[in-house]
Amino acid sequence: MEQIFEILQDNARATPEQISTMLGIPVSEVEKAIRKAEENKTILKYKTIINWSKLGKEEVWALIEVRVTPQRDVGFDAIAEHIYRFPQVQYAYLVSGTYDLAILVKGKNMQEISSFVTEKLAPLEKVQSTVTHFLLKRYKVEGEIIEPAKELKRLPITP
Repeated sequence: MEQIFEILQDNARATPEQISTMLGIPVSEVEKAIRKAEENKTILKYKTIINWSKLGKEEVWALIEVRVTPQRDVGFDAIAEHIYRFPQVQYAYLVSGTYDLAILVKGKNMQEISSFVTEKLAPLEKVQSTVTHFLLKRYKVEGEIIEPAKELKRLPITP
């Protein structure tokens, strides 16, 4: 059944009929597996990746490293939950290294992200420090290349 999910992860628009044909299993079996995965939250969301800059809408993204004080009996989970519930936070990870959490946030502009960090994130009691890295250009998202590299045209060599 893992193959069903691999197909859906690559193409959320694949129909049960298409998946059935690809894998050589009955449509009813595919539909049952998908329904069960949706109910038990194995499938969290179906998603389309949009290159917003082609539509004239710019977004600003930042990677924020966060050092926190873990809490007794819950470790990093309670503060991580508090942080990932902010609507600006798109991704949140517990990481190894100098910082404890890595979060990716999205905003309309740099000021919006800066305000989020200074007014909401940094003042949290368990947050010791933050380091913000603004993402300047996205090359690949969710395994998809945003803009393929332009083919370099070489001038012909003439004698």
